[in-house]
Amino acid sequence: MERVSRPAGDDPVIAVVDRVRRFAPGLLLIAVAGACWAITAKRMQGMNMGPAHLATDLGALGWFAGVWVTMMAAMMLPSLVPMAQTFAGASRRSGAAVPTATTFVFTLGYLLTWAAAGVLAYGVIQGVRALGVSWLAWDEGGPYVAGGVILAAALYELAPVKSKCLLHCRNTHLLMRRWRPGMPGALAMGVEHGGFCVGSSWALMAVLFAVGVMNVTWMIVMAAVVAIEKLLPQKAVAIGTIVVFIAALGLAVALVPGSVPGLTIPG
Repeated sequence: MERVSRPAGDDPVIAVVDRVRRFAPGLLLIAVAGACWAITAKRMQGMNMGPAHLATDLGALGWFAGVWVTMMAAMMLPSLVPMAQTFAGASRRSGAAVPTATTFVFTLGYLLTWAAAGVLAYGVIQGVRALGVSWLAWDEGGPYVAGGVILAAALYELAPVKSKCLLHCRNTHLLMRRWRPGMPGALAMGVEHGGFCVGSSWALMAVLFAVGVMNVTWMIVMAAVVAIEKLLPQKAVAIGTIVVFIAALGLAVALVPGSVPGLTIPG
């Protein structure tokens, strides 16, 4: 009997390998995020001192930067998966030898922007602590300051600049309009995309400082908030829900901090 040859594209094994290769960048990001969550949970044990205030020691800059980047990788990489998959597909179509490698460089550029944001936040907090303003202590004006920061973050969710940054942060078509080839192009695109995402989510990270930057529980909550506003198709619904949630949290921290779940009261 004559054997009928089957086109290579119809081979189920080749199809499975091709599918795995296509989704490899996203799967790797999820794996890295999971590892970073495990590292963060281990390193944060016993370090949650509550909201950032005069008694909060953020440690040396190098140590904080390492912890911060690990935190951002854990919190932000899962919601970066759709963009990473789009970028990897475009790299493959452009003839990149190893699309996963260029996607890694794109992700590195993205994390560099968050590293810069963390260093800036560190400088601001350490600068305020150096002033020695006593009324910022938690047993004086601390709850109102923390609550005010959170309420300001809720207002920022409604700002036009927030809307523009979020649009670029969640829209794959806008990312592809800024396409640049090669590894340097991947790094530049990652930095640029990360800049939009920092512009979109920096206020939410300020909320994290206000409730406890070393608080793993609130890290998970804020990571979920970021993912909702970046991935939920109904953007208006996502933003409206987040505004209500953040505003309610701000009022609770200012007025009844003891009733906020998972909040460590300093001292």
